[in-house]
Amino acid sequence: MSTHIGAQPGDIAPTVLLPGDPLRARWIAEAFLDDARCYSEVRGMYGYTGTWNGTPVSVQGSGMGQPSMAIYVHELFTDYDVRSIVRVGSCGALTERVGVRDLVIASGACTDSGINRIAFHGLDYAPVADFGLLRGAVEAAEAREDGSPFHVGLIFSSDSFYPARPELLERMVACGVLAVEMEASALYTLAARHGRRALAICTVSDHIVTGEETTAQEREQTFGEMVEIALTAALADDR
Repeated sequence: MSTHIGAQPGDIAPTVLLPGDPLRARWIAEAFLDDARCYSEVRGMYGYTGTWNGTPVSVQGSGMGQPSMAIYVHELFTDYDVRSIVRVGSCGALTERVGVRDLVIASGACTDSGINRIAFHGLDYAPVADFGLLRGAVEAAEAREDGSPFHVGLIFSSDSFYPARPELLERMVACGVLAVEMEASALYTLAARHGRRALAICTVSDHIVTGEETTAQEREQTFGEMVEIALTAALADDR
């Protein structure tokens, strides 16, 4: 039994969807999984296991930011032998090419976090998505009729929701970064370290340039398209 998840061996499926918001985890379990049961309520961070199209899958809340998420991802990999994690979260658009409610499938994640700088002694490690999951998500998004616009590219994993130097993001945008969130860089790094698969799919909840935003209820309960894409990609045959 792990320290922060507290589930029993066998409670968690090899594939896990990872929203930051525990209430979104509960909504995903209720809306998408058959026979879902709660395996953890530790610290109010809900975890559920059920099936999707007959295949076991879990959904686990991870909190906000890389330090919190890294705790759950580490325990999922090391204590429960999880093989694939897909983050299903929200992000803020950084360019007018990306609209509110669009999907961003993150091929790689830049960051201002010190986590990797410490781990790699100042070297710049480039955290990237698992290619099989990435390709599966793109194919699933392309196959949807009348689906939301989607974008594939870099995101920026910030350690600060309210950054002290927001103008620095302009340098990232100039080099192709599409959106900002707070978790993917650490997720991709931990997956690489443990030889597992990871991907981040985010729905744009607000626009840093235009100021447009969604409501808290929308962010919690109406981002179902990315969940379906994540399930399709994660549970497809390994490539």
